[in-house]
Amino acid sequence: MRIVLVGPPKNLEIPHISTGDLFRANISQGTPLGREAKSYMDAGNLVPDSVTIAMAEDRMEQADAANGFLLDGFPRNLGQAKALDEYLKDKHLTLDAVLDLEVPEDEVVKRIAGRRICRNDSSHVFHAEYNKPKAEGVCDTCGGELYQRDDDREETVRKRLEVYHTETEPIIDYYKAQDLVVTIPAMGKVDEVTKRSMAALPSRDA
Repeated sequence: MRIVLVGPPKNLEIPHISTGDLFRANISQGTPLGREAKSYMDAGNLVPDSVTIAMAEDRMEQADAANGFLLDGFPRNLGQAKALDEYLKDKHLTLDAVLDLEVPEDEVVKRIAGRRICRNDSSHVFHAEYNKPKAEGVCDTCGGELYQRDDDREETVRKRLEVYHTETEPIIDYYKAQDLVVTIPAMGKVDEVTKRSMAALPSRDA
């Protein structure tokens, strides 16, 4: 099963491929693509679509993605969506669904701006409102310091949402024309939203 997750910035036995994770992994490992991306970022420039597309394609080529994947944060614009279509066509593959998670904008800001990450292990994630640590600013798991990433600050999130409206929302219409979009109300607990998403998928791979 091959799925694109679209939503303002999973219980499937397929890898969850996040653009943010791809960038961090390539940069930290010093891969050629990571070095190229970092050179743009260090200069204060946007990373070109060609680099992002190459990272995504490289990840989709890995063995654990042979039976499918969930793409999160890619494609982010029409150019990337068309490149993904070309990649899949070359591999004689197709997408099964595009999940459009609908969340009110203020709720998006609250969810992201409230996120707190452990400095010792970024997989330890808490939230100022929805998943509070036992002691403020301290990771329940390892005792590390919890902090707010610059990307998660409210003003940054709102700027990202502006970009989302202008660049990412158009891909929903692009995929609607291919009859791939499944719109999911994404308010509520994570497990509830996950159940809604999973329930929507069988009709797409029947």
